[in-house]
Amino acid sequence: MHVLVTAFGVVNSVIFAGLSLVALLQWRRRRDSAAGWLALAFLSLGLIVTLGRLVPAHPHGIVQRIPQRLDIELLVLFPYFLYRFATAFVPPSRRLQRTVLALTALLSVWTFALPSLPSSGEPRPDWFVGYIVAFLVHWALLSIVVTVRLWRAGHGQPGVARTRMRLLGFASATLTIAIVGTALGPASTSTGALLVAIVAAVSGLGFISGLAPPRALRAAWRREEQQRLQEAIRSLMTLATTREEIAERILGPVSSMVGARAAAILDGEDHVLAVRGLEPYAERLLREGERPAAGDEAVVPIEAPGTTLLVWTSTYAPFFGDDELQLLSTMAAMTGIALDRVRLFEHEHSSRVALERANEVMADFVALAAHELRTPVTTIHGFVQTLNRLGDRLAEEQKDELRTALEQQTVRMASLVEQLLDLSRLDAEAVDVRPQRVDLRARLQEVVAVAAGAHAGEVQLDLPDSLDAVVDPAIVDHIVTNLVTNAFRYGRPPVRVTARLSNGNILVSVDDAGPGVAQEIEESLFERFTRAGVARDRVAGTGLGLAIAQAYAHAHRGELRYERGDPSGARFVVELPVSGTG
Repeated sequence: MHVLVTAFGVVNSVIFAGLSLVALLQWRRRRDSAAGWLALAFLSLGLIVTLGRLVPAHPHGIVQRIPQRLDIELLVLFPYFLYRFATAFVPPSRRLQRTVLALTALLSVWTFALPSLPSSGEPRPDWFVGYIVAFLVHWALLSIVVTVRLWRAGHGQPGVARTRMRLLGFASATLTIAIVGTALGPASTSTGALLVAIVAAVSGLGFISGLAPPRALRAAWRREEQQRLQEAIRSLMTLATTREEIAERILGPVSSMVGARAAAILDGEDHVLAVRGLEPYAERLLREGERPAAGDEAVVPIEAPGTTLLVWTSTYAPFFGDDELQLLSTMAAMTGIALDRVRLFEHEHSSRVALERANEVMADFVALAAHELRTPVTTIHGFVQTLNRLGDRLAEEQKDELRTALEQQTVRMASLVEQLLDLSRLDAEAVDVRPQRVDLRARLQEVVAVAAGAHAGEVQLDLPDSLDAVVDPAIVDHIVTNLVTNAFRYGRPPVRVTARLSNGNILVSVDDAGPGVAQEIEESLFERFTRAGVARDRVAGTGLGLAIAQAYAHAHRGELRYERGDPSGARFVVELPVSGTG
């Protein structure tokens, strides 16, 4: 029996010395308070084992008694250090912390104040029994706190973190049993001493497995999370058409891998792609660019090229789930690649749609331009043939009518050609914007009078007495002429023209009392050859005017928009910066 006890003593010395080394390496790698307290706890435990084997069983003299008292003091401090490790993640109240520190300090003073320590087999005085009771109560209470905290905190954690935390709690409890068994003083050759040595060995192995489990154990504990990881990888490999779809697929597996309460995925510009588990207020803060808290959970950002993964998880996760967080780094990198792939797909798709739309517009442009040009050309050709073949038979009045019609058709054709040239210049960004100070009140009165022509009396002008601005007058002329012409062509009088300055911009609006724009074409209203919901043969026009007007507004760094009239009619508002190209 003595041989077995001695053998287990040697094994325990090796285990706890190795445990001290593991804890020290953890602290050197992490450099946080939790790792620091853990290193202190197991360094003290390693010293306890080492000094316990060096100090003689019956010390004589102060030189031998001091190491003996230091060995006992380290036994007092070990549960306190372990308690501080367990409470480093979610600190208790300051009052409780101060109480535990005071009790530990009091017991430490009592340790060095003991007059002597009775040897094995000697009677134990009452003062020594009182010290042993206080020592065991102190150790047991702190050990219970550590065990309960770590065991409860493991609930809801992924497999590796949960098992590691509960192993540390189990090891703390078994070590307490070993200490109590030792305090009862069994003989070194008894079965009790052997059981105490075995329990201590189990405790040491539990601590090592909780602190630095071998890869094989980690793999076994991670089996469930590994399945989720494979599901996440498969979801990334499956074709998705939007980045939001990719983000939604990956959030579930990501959250379960680290036991996250909430998670979010951001793109490379910190735009939120998907969120899960956050309260509405916290989600709004996140979308505004902040990193909100979620209760007692810690937000852990994991950045990769093209994406950022945020997980709100337990404060224990960075210590116990470091492997899972590294897996999340890999997942974040893979997610970034998947998002880039979808972004390229979206870009290719939008480019293809734009190209198809451009081809369609070009085909319509050619067809409609040919149609619009063919009408005046055919008319002119017919009139010229009539004059050439029947000129000597026509009266002067008939010839004058033909000449007038010829002039009208050539004007129409010249106008269409001019509009086509305008669009060509605008498409090529070959329009020079030349802002200058202009009396807009006088300019608008003149432009409206020319554009309205015989209908000038049906235009209502609402212009301030003084309206000077630095704009390009030619662009203002183009836009306002177009809008007033359209108001009479597609709407009904009265037409109202309003102008005002607002926040450094000039706003000119043109309202009519017509039926307004058909709702189905509002979105395409400013596209070429779009007309305000009327048949081409009912109202003359090319459908280019609004496209040209908006292009001129954009060239001036402004905007042209449509608004529904109240209660009916159409309103077009042009907004231009008063400093020209500003």
